[in-house]
Amino acid sequence: MIPRSMASSALQLSSWFPVVSVTGPRQSGKTTLVKEVFSDYSYANLENPQTRQQALNDPVGFIRNRPNRLVIDEAQLAPELFSMIQVVSDESNEPGQYVLSGSQNFLLLKQITQSLAGRVGLLKLLPLSYPEAASEKGDLTPDSFMLRGGYPRLYDVDIPPETYFSAYIKTYVERDVQDYLGVRDLSSYRALLELCAQCAGSLLNVSRLASDLGVSRATVDTWLSMLESSYIVFRLRPYHANLRKRLIKTPKLYFCDTGLLCHLLRIQTIEQLLTSPYLGMVFENFVIAERMKAYLNAGREPDLYFYRDDNKVEVDLVDLTDSSCGLLAEIKSSQTYRSGFSKNLRLVGDEIGIPAERRFVVERAEGNFEVDGAQVRDVTTWLQTS
Repeated sequence: MIPRSMASSALQLSSWFPVVSVTGPRQSGKTTLVKEVFSDYSYANLENPQTRQQALNDPVGFIRNRPNRLVIDEAQLAPELFSMIQVVSDESNEPGQYVLSGSQNFLLLKQITQSLAGRVGLLKLLPLSYPEAASEKGDLTPDSFMLRGGYPRLYDVDIPPETYFSAYIKTYVERDVQDYLGVRDLSSYRALLELCAQCAGSLLNVSRLASDLGVSRATVDTWLSMLESSYIVFRLRPYHANLRKRLIKTPKLYFCDTGLLCHLLRIQTIEQLLTSPYLGMVFENFVIAERMKAYLNAGREPDLYFYRDDNKVEVDLVDLTDSSCGLLAEIKSSQTYRSGFSKNLRLVGDEIGIPAERRFVVERAEGNFEVDGAQVRDVTTWLQTS
């Protein structure tokens, strides 16, 4: 098992809350994590048809007849369990009684908000971060990780990413939209995935996507919500706290894993990635997704934005997770620093009150230095210390 940074956060939450919930995309390592961290707990996997049927037929008996230190995998598949978990956990009111995991965020959170509000500590486990993967594979470079992505199975066995992601899309991504939305013609849904890849890092234009696909805007909204709840994509919100400025209000779209993004862009080798017109976008996606993982693995909810105004002054990342010391980052795939990289950092930093020592340029060049009122960091240093 590759050690996961979230392990300490899971243990901490279990000392505070009766229930801990771990959501995340399929194959991100949730089961491995909870079985490793809570190795002394009993375990029930509702993906097993027989176990699921027991839970559906007799939710009271399913909970009452098992120890109250119990891991329930894919818990959202038996919604009636949540009421019983509430009853039993309230009886003793002790922390660390149940651990729930699931791959469908919206279904699991629906049950939690209905039955377990205030009783549950929430965690989101995304695929491996670069520091986690590099701890297992010491010669792993950021470029190689961008291409391969962070799904643990890609590091457990030497499976080609092309083979892995083709199966992943068919087995999980398309299955979810069939099971939960009843979509039978998957060609348009697959086309949406590819269009999302091509416009990753750009402002999300739902109407344009609907027009390109020949489906309604409502359909695209529903499909995008499914992709978000399955942790395939996420939206980065625009910063708009300054009401005096005319700021963009449309979010940007990114992928949770750049390996899947490269697969959808048909990038299969490092050479193809480094010469691709998509390199800058993939690198930007990579740095922002890694920032998000770092917070989630520490049990914190990221508060991340981008900045863009009507004058096209833009900064790739505004990090306000720590309200006492915000951070700005311009993300450049270049291996050569240019003075223009930090221009917008000065403008936006002065505008929203981010001090010079918290303004960064993150790039693929080697070396770390201060210049033009900004901190320049090579991506390896940034990822290992962020």
